[in-house]
Amino acid sequence: METTNTPAGNPPDNNLVWAILCTVLCCLPLGIVAIIKSTKVKELWLQGNHAAAQKAADDAKKYSIWGAVISAVLWILYLIFVVVLGMGGAFAGY
Repeated sequence: METTNTPAGNPPDNNLVWAILCTVLCCLPLGIVAIIKSTKVKELWLQGNHAAAQKAADDAKKYSIWGAVISAVLWILYLIFVVVLGMGGAFAGY
């Protein structure tokens, strides 16, 4: 009987979709890191390194979330700046 080294079960979700969305819509540097991490998940899983595959999947998710949060904070700060600057300009003539 021949044995194979195929891992049991399915690999964890690599979060590649979120990484790509983060790269395109939010924060390019963190999105690229998330894409790199997410592409390693299946390879690590097939090598039998399940813990490293899960960590790579978790890291991809973490970097995607960080990118989205940083982007949201920057947009909020930008909007506040525009409103304050606009109000300052509106009242400058009085």
